Amino acid sequence: MRRIVYRVASSLDGYICGPRGEIDWIVHDPTISLTSLYASVDTVLLGRRTYELTQQPGAPAWPPKWRIFVFSRTLHAAQHRGVTVVGTNFGDVIAALRAERGGDIWLFGGASLFASLLSLHAVDRLDLSVMPLLLGGGTPLSGPLRAHARLQLTQSEAYPSGIVRLQYDILGAPG
Repeated sequence: MRRIVYRVASSLDGYICGPRGEIDWIVHDPTISLTSLYASVDTVLLGRRTYELTQQPGAPAWPPKWRIFVFSRTLHAAQHRGVTVVGTNFGDVIAALRAERGGDIWLFGGASLFASLLSLHAVDRLDLSVMPLLLGGGTPLSGPLRAHARLQLTQSEAYPSGIVRLQYDILGAPG
């Protein structure tokens, strides 16, 4: 079964974007190589708001080999070519994607989608890059959770820029 990995940047106080949706505060560290990350992924999951951020002028393009799935109840698939828009049947879509052969599935964002997939026990790993700043408000790392999830730290690394990368396996709800 393929893994779903929530790879996300966060401020030290736990926000993934600022109060107006801004992400310009994310530190870029030249010692962090994205090549291995990109090579391990072939499918990306996004919520509607995150997808809309990626459509802004100047946003980087997705690698052509990646399949992009956007989870939204309001977007119309015909108006968004090059991506698959998923509506209310997201549980079935996630199960089918996990059953396929391939690389990791990158849960790119956002907080509500993460909370929804976590409630289905469909997220396997949290790969969190903590930025060295406090935002004081914005979108939190996760939307409201139905139950808490236990995590096991599997890796940590500090970079010269002050970024701290934390990797956790998600063990699920307490049993």
